[in-house]
Amino acid sequence: MGLAKRIIPCLDVKDGETVKGTNFINLRKAGDPVELGKAYSEAGADELVYLDITASFEGRKTFTEMVTRVAREINIPFTVGGGINELADVERLLYAGADKVSVNSAAIRRPALIDEIAKRFGSQVCVCAIDARYDADGWHCYLKGGRERTERGLFEWAKEAEERGAGEILFTSMDHDGVKEGYANEALAQLADNLSIPVIASGGAGRKEHFLDAFTIGKADAALAASVFHFGEIPIAELKQYLKEEGINVRI
Repeated sequence: MGLAKRIIPCLDVKDGETVKGTNFINLRKAGDPVELGKAYSEAGADELVYLDITASFEGRKTFTEMVTRVAREINIPFTVGGGINELADVERLLYAGADKVSVNSAAIRRPALIDEIAKRFGSQVCVCAIDARYDADGWHCYLKGGRERTERGLFEWAKEAEERGAGEILFTSMDHDGVKEGYANEALAQLADNLSIPVIASGGAGRKEHFLDAFTIGKADAALAASVFHFGEIPIAELKQYLKEEGINVRI
């Protein structure tokens, strides 16, 4: 059956609160990140992702303290991202208790950051997050929370990230984010076929069937979602039971 597929709630953190938007804008509050993380851990989530979406200096301090609190409260692996530009940032977050770090904009600007993290801490610590949109000329990577287009193509950048030592690719389709009409399964499948490291699907979960499609059509190794979990639309235990009945190998 291969490795179990993972279900990963994602918590976007702004000024110490969990928030969620649609297409990267229109944020609304969703609760305390530590309490939510603890509830997800107890509900059967396999991992968590915390993203500091306003990683200014002050935000960083708040965020690092929150990471320490999360590490005390939960017993599943968690990844943190947002504002990671150098090894000192990685060290600070791992020391606070994170299991992995997610790099995005900084890695596109300076790809050697991936090599440095992998060499210093191991590939398993480095998640390369990619925010991409399907434009008239194909899939392109975006920076700064989706505000700035780059000339990097999704597939060639994901391949380079793998070659530089990233342990996983976290792909968010900006067009699908928060819309709840399913993941970008064709692009996911292409990534899965091109890469030998795990691919995490992000952006688009609205129903249990969407997770199933991400694992079957999209060939994803893990599926990440936010609002359907934060606002109680899909209980994790119920989702996993459904996936198991559909023949997906998940940890119950």
